[in-house]
Amino acid sequence: MTLRDLQKEYNKLQQKYGAKTLDPIYHGGLEENPDICFVFMNPTGRNIASSKEWHGLKAPWIGTKNIWDLFVQLNLLDKEIYQQIKAKKGSEWTESFAEEVYSDVKKHKYFITNLSKCTQVDARELKDDVHKKYLDLLKQEIKIIQPKVIILFGNQVSSIVLNEKISVSQVRRKCFLKEIDGIPYKFYSVYYPVGNGRFNMDKAIEDIAWIIKEELAKEKVSV
Repeated sequence: MTLRDLQKEYNKLQQKYGAKTLDPIYHGGLEENPDICFVFMNPTGRNIASSKEWHGLKAPWIGTKNIWDLFVQLNLLDKEIYQQIKAKKGSEWTESFAEEVYSDVKKHKYFITNLSKCTQVDARELKDDVHKKYLDLLKQEIKIIQPKVIILFGNQVSSIVLNEKISVSQVRRKCFLKEIDGIPYKFYSVYYPVGNGRFNMDKAIEDIAWIIKEELAKEKVSV
């Protein structure tokens, strides 16, 4: 199975669980052995790539600003690209600019995805049962890209993916080693940094910076 095969499944599930007037949002970034796979909740119509008139990348956070604050502070986004993002209105993103942003994401060796790919018109909260419909597909996604570390944002996503009740405040900087088809992967749970969780962005940045230092920097030293 390939990432393109998964996209066909996400298209089918959009008709069941998402807004029928919108397209699902898939994923974006480095697709082969990224340093980090970032897993968010689900996309909304604020992502202009969800429009059926958009024929470019169907990747997370296209046309939005706030999440890129996190990536630039982690040195995972070039400042020039960041300044362009902050200067643009959502409607001013073009398909070529989205490609430019995600080329920068690839250069910094990470991958961005959501647990659920079904786009909603607004930021309404999805029920656990809907997220769970996507869990096996997320596991397939992880198997395909083989990330070094997986970062889960928020209590709901963390609890579903790790299959146990998670409160981020109680598991900060704790590594969960979970197997997918016999292959172990490292998972961390961090605060959700946007929307209602915007006030927790500093904590998310602190923990992700620590994870990068502990899991990735030492790996580069040993090579």
